[in-house]
Amino acid sequence: MKIYVDENMPYGKEFFGLFGEVISFAGRDLSAEAVKDADILLVRSITNVNSRLLALNENIKFVGTATIGTDHIDLDYLKQRNIGFSSSPGCNKVSVAEYVLSSLLVLAEKQQFNLTDKCVAIVGAGNTGSAVHKVLTGLGVNCILYDPPLVAAGDQRTFCEFNDVLESDIISLHVPKVTSGEYKTTHLFGHEVLAQLSSEQILINACRGEVIDNQALLTLAKANKAPCLVLDVWENEPNIETQLLPYVTLATPHIAGYSIDGRVRGTEMLYQALCQFLGEEPVLSSRQLMAKPSISEITVDAPLTSDLVKSLIHVIYDVRRDDALFREKVNNANGFDHMRKNYPERRELSTVTINLSDKNYKMVNPINLSKIGFNIHIK
Repeated sequence: MKIYVDENMPYGKEFFGLFGEVISFAGRDLSAEAVKDADILLVRSITNVNSRLLALNENIKFVGTATIGTDHIDLDYLKQRNIGFSSSPGCNKVSVAEYVLSSLLVLAEKQQFNLTDKCVAIVGAGNTGSAVHKVLTGLGVNCILYDPPLVAAGDQRTFCEFNDVLESDIISLHVPKVTSGEYKTTHLFGHEVLAQLSSEQILINACRGEVIDNQALLTLAKANKAPCLVLDVWENEPNIETQLLPYVTLATPHIAGYSIDGRVRGTEMLYQALCQFLGEEPVLSSRQLMAKPSISEITVDAPLTSDLVKSLIHVIYDVRRDDALFREKVNNANGFDHMRKNYPERRELSTVTINLSDKNYKMVNPINLSKIGFNIHIK
C-alpha cells in the first residue's frame, strides 16, 4: 500500500512502514494530484480532507487525523464513499493543559498575583478542557466549567452560565470549531462579547483561532480595552494578523499541543486504529521508539512552596521560550509553519519523577503534584 503521512507526524515511517511505502508530505500544500494514488492518508489539522482533495483518488481505503478536532475532515463525504476514518481524541490534551499552566504561572509572576486567588472559567469541558481543569485544580486554583452541548447531553458535572464566564478573572477556551447551528463557536468571542471584558482579565485561546474575532480583538486592543491575551491559535493561519502581536502578552504558532509525547500519542492512536481497520495485531508502541527525556528525575530536599512548584514546571516547559522564538521568526518567509515543523523537543511533566521526603510531601497542601502531572517518589 501507499501510505501518505504528514511530515510533522513523528515516527510515521516507523509505525506505518509496517504496512507499505510511506510518503511524507507538507500538510498545507497537499493537492488532489499528489494523493491520487494513496491507499491511506494520515493528516494533521492543517489539511482539509474533502471531495476536492480526493477527487482523483479511486482507491483510498482509510483516512486518519492525528488530532482531537475533525472540523478539517468532511466526514459525510468519507462515509458516502465508504472510506474508513479515525481521529486521535485526547492525544494532546495534556500538552495543551501544560501550556495553559505554564502561561498562567508566567502571567502570575509578571503581574504579581497569586493564581489561587483567581477564578478560571474553562470554556469547553471535553478532553482538553477537562485536562486543564485537572492540572489547575492540582495547583489549588478555583475553576468553573462552561459547556452547553455537554449539559444538553446529560453530563452530570456542575456547569456555569455564560455570564459567569464573562465575570471570571481568567477565561481559557477549549472548544471545537463549529461553524453553524445552536452551538456555533465561530466568533463565539466576537466584538459584543469581547467588549464586555476588561483589561484586568486574562483571555487564553488554545483551541481554534476562529473562536475569537481577531479583527474585533485588534480594534479593542488598539483602544486599550482588550484583556491580557495569550494566543496560541489565530484566524487565517498561517497568514495571521501580525498587527495583533504587540498587544498579545504570550503569542505562539499553534503549538500548545505540540509536546513530542502528545504528537507521538496521536501517531500511535492512528497506528492502532489502522491495525484494527486492516485486521492486524499491533506490534509496535511508542515506548519502543521514544528516547528517554534529558531530564527524567529531580530530587527536592526543601519544603514544597508554590514558587518551588512553579520552578519545577518551568524546568520542563516554559512558554516564554516559544513566545520569544515566534516573535523572532513570524515575519520570515513561512515563519509560522517553519516553527511548527522545526519545533524544539518538549516533554510532558509525566516524564519526570520528583523525589521527595515524606515530611516535605505532606506539606504540599493544597498542591497535588500527581494531579498536576508529575510522577512522585517518596524517599
